Amino acid sequence: MSSRRLPVLAVTLGDPAGIGPEITARTLADPQTADLGHGIAVGDAAVLRRAVQVCGLDVEVNAVGSVAEARFTPGTVDVLDLGIAGDDLEWGEVSAVAGRSAVAAIEAATRAALAREVDGIVTSPINKEAVWAAGAQHLGHTEMLGELTGAAHFDTMFVVRGLKIFFTTRHVSLRKALDQIDEERVAASIRHATTALRVFGHDEPRLGVAAINPHGGENGHFGDEEITALRPAVERTAAEGLDVTGPVPADSVFHQGLQGRFDGVLSHFHDQGHIPAKTVDFDGTVSVTVGLPILRTSVDHGTAFDIAGTGKASPGTMAAAFRSGVHFSAFTDRIRAAYGTGA
Repeated sequence: MSSRRLPVLAVTLGDPAGIGPEITARTLADPQTADLGHGIAVGDAAVLRRAVQVCGLDVEVNAVGSVAEARFTPGTVDVLDLGIAGDDLEWGEVSAVAGRSAVAAIEAATRAALAREVDGIVTSPINKEAVWAAGAQHLGHTEMLGELTGAAHFDTMFVVRGLKIFFTTRHVSLRKALDQIDEERVAASIRHATTALRVFGHDEPRLGVAAINPHGGENGHFGDEEITALRPAVERTAAEGLDVTGPVPADSVFHQGLQGRFDGVLSHFHDQGHIPAKTVDFDGTVSVTVGLPILRTSVDHGTAFDIAGTGKASPGTMAAAFRSGVHFSAFTDRIRAAYGTGA
């Protein structure tokens, strides 16, 4: 796609009133980041300049109208300037202007990725209230990206210390999540997770399926989801030739994965996968959206309105998301082949 030796990643600023501009500025200004890949911020130049000032960084913000105009030189942070939000937004406040800026950045970065002007996108946190105030109806980043790319199905894949973690259900209450879990849904999730593992570098993927109930249900004494849904789904997909094991008690399956028994673990509800990943390495846990015809990595934290504008926000997770984007850019052809038209 490009003659550049290093991969090019578009990094959205997220909500201009949150910490996204600060962690983006710190990450792209870091010489260690520049050694790995070329990053171009996507958002508003005025917002990025304000973040640079807040963080006390000695870099120039270079506003450009296209990726091709970026300098990618030391001491400079390039930004694809959208000209929506200024430097007068109140830090930590929900506003429609901030929401429009955040949505426009996602749209611009996605267009660049679809046109192969960049190898992938890295996203900063957005505020759902601000996005809704701007008129968008999406539940979040992932749903928006699915619509923008025309993806038929998409999932979240966490990456922590090499282990990939998947989710049978996403942003619903625990009660609703349990209601949604049945053999068909779990079997489909196993297939999607195995495909993602292949796409992202595991030619012979090994997947562990977490149990739901304590001790894996103790043969129905502590719950029967393992009997009615999980084990039948595992047996069915194993018969299809997939290397899948489970259900494995949730208090050990993630440890086993980190020790190398599994390449990935299928968890079944939000916190079942989030808690172990973030406990092991909060800053190093990266979210990757699988099922899109483009590469997208992301931080997995919010806008932190309470500390926005103070310069205190740690860029650790953003730096990890950028590093993961660089690493996974080697698989962009696989991503397009598996999830897109390849056009």
